[in-house]
Amino acid sequence: MTGPGIPPGSSLPPRPPGKEAVFLGRGSYRQRRYRDLSRFLPVLGAVLFALPLLWPRGTGADGAAAATSGALIYLFVVWAVLIFGAFLLSRVIRYGDADREEEAPGTAADGAGAPRRW
Repeated sequence: MTGPGIPPGSSLPPRPPGKEAVFLGRGSYRQRRYRDLSRFLPVLGAVLFALPLLWPRGTGADGAAAATSGALIYLFVVWAVLIFGAFLLSRVIRYGDADREEEAPGTAADGAGAPRRW
């Protein structure tokens, strides 16, 4: 297929007239993926917190105690990792927004535009 915007020998269907390819800048794309990851983090946490429910239970008093203590340690470690991951994501997203605001003309840096978010 050949046509406007399609190189010869390409197997892509032609674009409708008036539709241009959408190009996202690398920084903007990365920020969107970080935001998507921050939305997915609670779902990941719920799945990781539910995993001990699938673990086999020990037989006898010693096995049950060991399984319970292992599950509690696992839950604490997952909780700590989720908090640390959320902290890192918030920093990356916050400073990525600040960098983008500094680059954009008409922002709070030069006194015009929307107020700066803290």
